[in-house]
Amino acid sequence: MNPATVRRAAVATFAIFALNGLVFASWAARIPAVSRILGLDAVEMGLLLLTIAAGSVLALPLAGTVVARAGTAWTVRIGGFLCAAAGVAIALGLLSVSVPATAAGLFFFGMGFGLWDVAQNIEGADVERRLRRTVMPQFHGGFSGGAFLGALLGAGLSAVDVGLPVHLLAIAAVVVLSMVALPRLFLPHASMPPAAAAGPKGRSAWTEGRTLLVGLVVLGAALTEGAANDWIAKATVDGLHTSESDGAIMFAVFVASMTTVRFAGGRLVDRFGRVRVLYASLGAALAGLLLFVLAPSIWLAGLGAVLWGAGAAMGFPMGMSAAADDPARAAARVSVVSTIGYVAFLAGPPFLGFLGDHVTIRWALPAIGVAIVASILTAPAAGPLPAVDQLPSDPPVRAPGERDLEPR
Repeated sequence: MNPATVRRAAVATFAIFALNGLVFASWAARIPAVSRILGLDAVEMGLLLLTIAAGSVLALPLAGTVVARAGTAWTVRIGGFLCAAAGVAIALGLLSVSVPATAAGLFFFGMGFGLWDVAQNIEGADVERRLRRTVMPQFHGGFSGGAFLGALLGAGLSAVDVGLPVHLLAIAAVVVLSMVALPRLFLPHASMPPAAAAGPKGRSAWTEGRTLLVGLVVLGAALTEGAANDWIAKATVDGLHTSESDGAIMFAVFVASMTTVRFAGGRLVDRFGRVRVLYASLGAALAGLLLFVLAPSIWLAGLGAVLWGAGAAMGFPMGMSAAADDPARAAARVSVVSTIGYVAFLAGPPFLGFLGDHVTIRWALPAIGVAIVASILTAPAAGPLPAVDQLPSDPPVRAPGERDLEPR
């Protein structure tokens, strides 16, 4: 394939990841405002957040099939248009102070986000294989960078009393315009042979041991990231008695740390291998989480957020790369691993909301340490496959991060 085509696809994929992060942060950074507008306590807010999880859990298992039939570009577009329409619905629900209308908008937001995310990860894995170097962390760094800008935007708009509905309507317009242009630069979609997509003897990716173990690695990493996205701002406001603007800034600190590590992560993986990087990353996440919870001041909590963000950086992108090592099975396996990860990413935070109603959100956060430990124990499953089957049109390449398999 023409190298210029691959480079254009890489730029477009990075931009799509960044836009995805901006969209998500536009919601996550201003969750305290949603609680205030709708008059919801932690349990009620947890129930509202479950509607996002429900939409995503419905869409994620179907995403691989949609990608196989429609291609990554159209799947990203479908997801983006759904997110934009959902943003309008959420804005209208908040303007009318209607919990059911807001919940309906969040359900479709979850569906769109799920389709969009699986498709962009499959496209990113294809670009990574053709570039012959690890770039998935940089793509996820684009997501984090977009989320960082979204968090700063949310903090700024909150500080000057610009309402969340106006914020969401503006983001929806940006998404629609971007979805018309950016996916045109994706790699050409090649239909997958039915036998290859189905696996040996029609075996489902849900029955593959390695795929499920990679999913468990991603589960802990996604829960770590999702808990921070949904609750670090509120835990800062409630636990340290600060303003909503300070809570949004704490979220921005977390995202900035995660973004920085993701941009450096590809080189780290190519040098040390996936498994070693995962061990270091997940260990830092556990240490940062505990420091954030135990810190007596906002400055120490900020240091905890830096470690927490750095630790949350690599689990999800490395899980996506591991699931996509075999291009013939990438769509099915990425769909499975994404589903497992997003169940934690989206359903875990509402559980923390229920727990937080009894012990406060800040003291509920250490519960995710159990999932982090489980991810550390299963990290070796994310090591590159010994051999990577290629699509007929592909040149022979090895999986990014395959240095794990070389003698030292």
